[in-house]
Amino acid sequence: MISIRLDDNGKPRKHDDPYTDLPDDMFEKLDEEGKGSNETIARPSVSYWQDAWRRFRKDRLAMIGLCFLIVMTTFAIFGPMLSPYTYDGQNLSNGNQPPSSEHWFGTDKFGRDIFVRTLYGARISLLIGFVAAAINMVIGIIYGGISGYFGGRVDMVLMRIVDILIGIPDLLWIILVMMFLGNSIQSILIALCLTSWIGTARIVRSQVVSLKHQEYALAARSIGSSNLRILFKHLIPNSIGPIIVTVTFLVPSAIFSEAFLSFLGIGIQVPIASWGTMVNDAIPTLLTQPYQMLFPALMISFTMFALNFIGDGLRDALDPRLKK
Repeated sequence: MISIRLDDNGKPRKHDDPYTDLPDDMFEKLDEEGKGSNETIARPSVSYWQDAWRRFRKDRLAMIGLCFLIVMTTFAIFGPMLSPYTYDGQNLSNGNQPPSSEHWFGTDKFGRDIFVRTLYGARISLLIGFVAAAINMVIGIIYGGISGYFGGRVDMVLMRIVDILIGIPDLLWIILVMMFLGNSIQSILIALCLTSWIGTARIVRSQVVSLKHQEYALAARSIGSSNLRILFKHLIPNSIGPIIVTVTFLVPSAIFSEAFLSFLGIGIQVPIASWGTMVNDAIPTLLTQPYQMLFPALMISFTMFALNFIGDGLRDALDPRLKK
């Protein structure tokens, strides 16, 4: 309690210190042991990525999708190595067998083990999905970053090119590339990377335009940093959250596109197994042996759900406005 001297009018005296008349026992000096026991931290200091991972783990669907993707990738890499069957090994006397202890997913009309072919198809589909997303991310970051940072005529020319490419259907580009380059993994990757980077480029451009006038960018320019250093050292790293979310959604899009092309017969060709080719091969036996289409179709669906759940979880975790 603080005692303050008042004058005759009931107001505090101007030249009196209110802390001079404090009781002697009001404050007590702590010993060394007491100092340590009273120092507590309400919330530990965490970095941006640690906080994002903490919020990502709270999303159950995102964690389920991540676990499924890890398990699927592990089985796709090591499963065919440990199996006694191969993806192209034929045994006509053992064709169209239902699922059993010997063949977990059954066999197709050529006697090939569907379980091994499904795992090998996961290799092809996941490889195409992640490689295509990585290439599109690099192209989109460079293209969108240059457009947003330099602005003016550079931005106008680059964005008009993007508008022209958007006006042409993606399927038309893909079919033309497959006709000229043939049916291979390389040609599919080239076809998928022709226009899929546009969305990433537009996201990067909008982020760079909003960040290039921030204080840290102006400070870097004032000390003589080059434009490329400012762009790739300061602006792009601060835009990495939306970029990662955009790239995450590119992976299921690329996987589905590959499966669709293989289903139409202009993608991966037999005997190489992919989920799309397996679904295409199972069409004639859909009514008699539906399991031949069931398992690759389920893998496509589960993978799409898992990747979309991961993308939604990353979007919520990396958005600072949703920080709790």
